Amino acid sequence: MDPHSSAQDIPRCDLCETAIVHSYCDFCHVNLCKPCVVDHISDGYHKHVIVPFQERRSTLIYPKCETHPHKNCKFRCKDCNNILVCSSCMASEKHGRHKFIEVTEIYKTKKEVIKDDTEVLENRISPSYEDIALDLENQLANLDGEYEKLTSAMSKQGEQWHREIDIVINKMKTEINEIKVKHRDILQKHLDEIKQIQSLINETLHALRKLEKSTEISPAIEYSSKIREFSKLPPKVQVSLPTFIPKPIDREKLYSLFGQITPLSTATEENVLPQNQLIISVRELLGEPELVTTIQTGYVGLCNVTCLNDSSIWTSGMTNDMKCFNSIKGSLLQTIMTKSGILPNGMAIDSVGDLLYSDWKTMKVYKVKNGHTEVLIRLQGWVPCKLCVTSTGDLLVAMYSKDCTQSKVVRYSGSTEKQTIQFDDKGKPLYFRNGKIKYITENGNHDICVADCRVGAVVVVNQDGKLRWRYTGHLSVTKNQTFKPYGITTDSQSRILTADFNNHCIHILDQNGQFFRYIDNCDLKDPYGVCVDNNDNLFVCEYSKGNVKKIKYLK
Repeated sequence: MDPHSSAQDIPRCDLCETAIVHSYCDFCHVNLCKPCVVDHISDGYHKHVIVPFQERRSTLIYPKCETHPHKNCKFRCKDCNNILVCSSCMASEKHGRHKFIEVTEIYKTKKEVIKDDTEVLENRISPSYEDIALDLENQLANLDGEYEKLTSAMSKQGEQWHREIDIVINKMKTEINEIKVKHRDILQKHLDEIKQIQSLINETLHALRKLEKSTEISPAIEYSSKIREFSKLPPKVQVSLPTFIPKPIDREKLYSLFGQITPLSTATEENVLPQNQLIISVRELLGEPELVTTIQTGYVGLCNVTCLNDSSIWTSGMTNDMKCFNSIKGSLLQTIMTKSGILPNGMAIDSVGDLLYSDWKTMKVYKVKNGHTEVLIRLQGWVPCKLCVTSTGDLLVAMYSKDCTQSKVVRYSGSTEKQTIQFDDKGKPLYFRNGKIKYITENGNHDICVADCRVGAVVVVNQDGKLRWRYTGHLSVTKNQTFKPYGITTDSQSRILTADFNNHCIHILDQNGQFFRYIDNCDLKDPYGVCVDNNDNLFVCEYSKGNVKKIKYLK
C-alpha cells in the first residue's frame, strides 16, 4: 500500500524503515525521520531540499541544461524556437538581446490545460463512449430475443404447410442464423472499436493524473492535448433487423412463395459531441451587461426572488418573513410572516398576483390571498421545495422525500396532482435524491428546467417529462471552480439563465443547452435565486450580502 496516499498506514522513514516520517527530501524524493535527516545531508551534496513531510513534492524539478549540465533551465528563449535555457545561456553572446519567458509561467498554463483536459475526458468524453458502448451491448443482449421472434413467426407459418415444406423452413432458418452472425459481427466489431478507444482514453487519463501530481517541468510543458482527437466521436451504429414476410401457400413455388427475408442493412447515424460554442445574438444581447440598481433586503442568507411584473419583487431568506420591494426605487412595500414561523423553502407568484410559498416543516404549499394565508397543497411523506407557476397556470413543485432518498417534480392544477416527473426512460432518477435546493422554471417551449446544485447540472425535460438534455457547466480558465447552479429562470427568448454560486456568475444558455455567455461583470457575490421580469430585466440574489441586483443584459 502506498504510504503517501494511505489513511491506514503510518508513513515510515525510507532510510531506517522503522521511525515515523518527519521530513522529506524534495530533491531525492525520500521520506526521512528526524535522526536520518542529518545522515541524509551529511554527504555534503548541496542539492538536497529538506521540507516538512506535509509539504513534500512542492519543489519544482527543472530540466538540466544540455550546454551547462550543472545549471537548471528556468527560461525559454523566444527568439530561438522556444528552447530551454539556463542563466549561463542567457548571458552568452548566442542569446544576446533575446527575449525570455520563465518556464514556470508555461508550466502553470500547461497545468491548467491538463486539469481542464482531465475534466473533459472524465465528465464529457468518457461518459459519451460509455453510452455508446452500453447501447451496443444492449443491442447484442436483445439480439437473440429479436431473432427468436422471427423464427417463431416462420414456425407458425410452417406448421400450416405440414411436412412437405419442412425442408424449406429449415433452409430459411439457416439463412436467418447466417444473417444473425453477420449482425452480431457488425455490432461486435463496432463495440470492440469503442472499447479500444475507451482503453486509450483511460490510458490518457492515467497519464494526465500522473502529470497533475508530478512536479517535473519537462513532461508538463511537452504535454500535447488529445481532446480534439477524442472529441471526434465514432458514428452511432444502428443495424436494422431483417423481417419475415409470409406469402400464400403454393407447392410448386414453395420456397419463393413461403416468405421473404429482407437482407441485413447497416445504417450509421452521425453522433457528434455537443460543443459549447459562443453563439451570441448581436441584436439581442448587450455587449456588456449593465447593473441597473442594487436593492438592500436586510436578509442574511438571501435565497429567493420572484416577480410578476416590472414594478415589484418578492424576496425571502433565512428568516420567517417574506418582503415585497419596489423594483425601481428599492423601497419596502410589504412584509408577510410564514404561518409556521419557519423560513419558506420556495416562492412564486400566480397569474393573478397572489403569493405562493412552500413550508418544509408543515409539508404544505400556501397561498396568500388578500392578506389571508390558506393551504393550497398538503403532502404526505414529501417535503415541498422550490415552486414555479407555468404559462398555463399550473404549479410545478420540486420536492424530496422526508427520508431524503428520492426527488421529483410534480405538476398541480390547483390542489390536484396532474403529473409526476421522477425517472428517465431507463428508470434512472432524473434528480439527486436530496432535493432541498432545486430551483425550477418553465421555458417558453414548455420545457421544465431544474437546477440541481448537488450534482452540478441543469436538467431539462419536455412537457411530457422526457429528458431532453443536461448542462454541466462551461469550461473556462477564469471559471475554474465546480459548477454549482442554484437559481434558474428563463426570458422572453426562451434563454435559460442560471446562477453559478461557486464561480460568482450567471450562465446564459439557449433552449437546447448551448452556452451563450456569462454575466460576470456586475461584481456578483454568491449568486443564489434569480428571476426575470416581463421586460427581461434580471434580478439576482446575493446570498451572503443580502442584496438583489437588477441587471440589464438585453438591448
